Amino acid sequence: MTDRPLSAVVLAAGEGTRMRSSRPKPLHRLCGRPMVLHVLDALAELELQRAVVVVGHGAERVTKTLLEHTVAHLLVDFVEQAVQRGTGDAVAVALTAFPDDDEDDGGDIVVLPGDTPLLRPPTLAALVRAHRQANAAATVLTAELTDPTGYGRIVRGKDERVARIVEQADATPEERQIREVNTGIYAFRRNVLAPALRRLSPDNVQGEYYLTDIIGVLHDAGYPVTSLLVGDSMEVAGVNDRSQLAVAEAELRDRINERWMRRGVTMLDPERTYVDTSVSLAADVTLFPGTLLQGSTVIATGCEIGPNSHLVDCVVGERATVANSVAHSAEIGSEAVVGPYATILPGGRVAPGAVTGPYFMGRSDDEEVGAP
Repeated sequence: MTDRPLSAVVLAAGEGTRMRSSRPKPLHRLCGRPMVLHVLDALAELELQRAVVVVGHGAERVTKTLLEHTVAHLLVDFVEQAVQRGTGDAVAVALTAFPDDDEDDGGDIVVLPGDTPLLRPPTLAALVRAHRQANAAATVLTAELTDPTGYGRIVRGKDERVARIVEQADATPEERQIREVNTGIYAFRRNVLAPALRRLSPDNVQGEYYLTDIIGVLHDAGYPVTSLLVGDSMEVAGVNDRSQLAVAEAELRDRINERWMRRGVTMLDPERTYVDTSVSLAADVTLFPGTLLQGSTVIATGCEIGPNSHLVDCVVGERATVANSVAHSAEIGSEAVVGPYATILPGGRVAPGAVTGPYFMGRSDDEEVGAP
C-alpha cells in the first residue's frame, strides 16, 4: 500500500472576511512567509505525485505567490472555485485537475485547509501511514479540545469507528458536549472520493456542500472510516482572524528560535527575539533582546546582534557587532562595529573592521564605509 500514488489538495479559496483585510487570507504572513506556504511545507515528508491548490478570493495573487515560492520538486496545479459553495464543492473542483483515469489507480489523496500553518510534516505523514495500514476509505485527523466550540464534532458508531461529523451549527445539545473534533485534515482513497462527493447535499444551516458530510456517506455505504488523534492540538489550530494569526505567529517563532538554539545560536531572551523563516544564522551567533531579523538576512559566525537591532535582507560578516541599529539591504563586513543608533540605508556597505560610531547614517549609493 505504501506504493500507492499519493496526491494532496490544499483548500485556499476562502475570503477570510474576519481578517478584515484586502490581502487574501492565504497570503497573510507568519514569520515572513505567506500562511499557505507553511501549509505546503507540511507536505515535505510525503512522496507526492502532485499538489492541487484550490484558489478563489484573490486567486491571481495567491497563484502568483505560490508559483514564485513553492519548492521546485513539488508539482503544484491550481484550480479556481469561482463561487464558494463549501469545502465539499472545493474538493470536487480540485478533482477536475486530475486525469480521469486517476480515479481507478488505487491512490490516495490528502486534503487539508490552507489556514493551518502550524501543522508539522511528521503528523501528516503519520496520517497517511494510519490510513494505509487500516486500508480505510477515509481517515480523519482529530483533536481533543477542552473547549470545542465552533468545531465539527466526531460522532462514533457502535464499533467506535467514525460514523459522521456534525458541524457546530447543526449539532444537537448532546453532540455539542463531544470534545473530539474534526481538524479539517483527511486522507481519502481516490476511487471512493469522487462518487461520495456526488452524493453531498447543501441541506444544512449554511446551504453549503460540507466535506464533513462525506464521512457519513462513506460510513453508511459500508466503507471503513478511521481516525488519528493529533498529539498537540496547537498543530491544527486554524487562523481565521488577526488574534489567531498572532497566536500562530508566536508558536511558530518559538519553534524557529528553539531550532536555532539547538544549532548553536545564543538568544539571551528568546521571547524578545524575532527571526523569520528565511533568515540564515551560523553557529556562535549571539542575539540580544529586541533583535528582529527579516527577509534573506545572513549572519556569519561569531556575530553579536542587538540589543534592539532590526536587519532586513542584510549580510553580516564574521564577528561583526551591530548594536541598537537598523539596516536594510546592506552589507556589514567582518569584525565591523555598527552603532549604537546607526542606520545603514539600502545599498550601504560597511567595510571589514570599520567602526561607524553612534548615530551614524549610512549611504544608499553603494559607497563603502571605510575603517577609520
